Amino acid sequence: MAEQKRDYYEVLGVDKNASEDEIKKAYRQLAKKYHPDVNPSEEAATLFKEASEAYAVLSDPKKRQQYDQFGHAAFDGTGGYGGGGFDFNGADFGDMFGDIFGDLFGGGRARTNPNGPMKGASIRTSVRISFMESVFGTTKTLTLSLKDPCPTCNGTGAKPGTSPKMCPKCGGKGQVVYTQQSFFGTVRNVQTCPNCSGSGKIIEEKCTTCGGSGYTSSRKQIEVTIPAGIRSGMSVRISEKGEPGINGGPRGDLVVEVLVEEDSNYYRQDNDLYSNVTISYAVAALGGSIVIDTVDGKVLYDVKEGTQTGTRVRLKGKGVPSLQNKNVRGDQYITLTVETPTKLSREARELLEKFDEVTGDSLHEAERVRDNGDGPKETVKGKRKKFWK
Repeated sequence: MAEQKRDYYEVLGVDKNASEDEIKKAYRQLAKKYHPDVNPSEEAATLFKEASEAYAVLSDPKKRQQYDQFGHAAFDGTGGYGGGGFDFNGADFGDMFGDIFGDLFGGGRARTNPNGPMKGASIRTSVRISFMESVFGTTKTLTLSLKDPCPTCNGTGAKPGTSPKMCPKCGGKGQVVYTQQSFFGTVRNVQTCPNCSGSGKIIEEKCTTCGGSGYTSSRKQIEVTIPAGIRSGMSVRISEKGEPGINGGPRGDLVVEVLVEEDSNYYRQDNDLYSNVTISYAVAALGGSIVIDTVDGKVLYDVKEGTQTGTRVRLKGKGVPSLQNKNVRGDQYITLTVETPTKLSREARELLEKFDEVTGDSLHEAERVRDNGDGPKETVKGKRKKFWK
């Protein structure tokens, strides 16, 4: 008994009302995952064949209509439109596979003219800057090894007095077309020519200066302007400072990832800065002026009397400049912490005890509770340190 086929919609993982684009997208995902050039396992080959068969039917409006009406019987010779089955050659897999392998292997240029001008590849690097440099912006000088057209052969790669020849395998197109017979017909697969690596040219006598590459390398210094307000992980793009263009195309770009060092005094969230400042018990109780560090320098701030630990104050416009508008800045938020003294002179201790007496006598609170019979049943003794000198 033949194995029962799965529903074509189920195979592609789409709804029966799926659009043509949804069906194509679903098949692309499966083909990327199970194509034999990507996944050589036998299971993958079976799943790829199943997905291709489903796509061949559902991508064709007429065949999809037949399938929706008669199911698999429309094509197995047992029913539907005379039961004659159908020819899978109608399915267009050529462009589909060209897109897929362009995505997977960087062959997306296969559809363009390989002998026409193309922009060079981008060069990626990184630079470290301090936190303050990220706030206000800076300029860094990078030393990189960059390629330029060989001065001896003018970038042709051929020995002076000679010139590259047309590739005999691809006829100068840079691409070769492979055809394969499968159960659903002939599949055309366009790939980069392995003989000329897609250039369409063969160099018989190579330039001795560049070894046939057409390029020479040299160390160059490039200034990178880093804008104020940049965050770690962001990149700065410098136009036409990358790899040389192909066939007269423009150079690629230089992409510089910026890595910002952390700062022990500030924590950044969006364009706001957060910091901590300790204040004395006297300033917290009585109020007074304190000095706060900001990225712009030190500022005076008047603390209100009765300030508690954890109070947060705001300094408007003392944060990080916006990347979109350097004149717009975030704020700085400061959390105040009341500092408890660890050492007291005898005089200071006596004054503090006197202060406690006139403000509630909290030092003897436990004794009063115990005398009233409401005290705790257990006493845990701790070591008392002498705070006076």
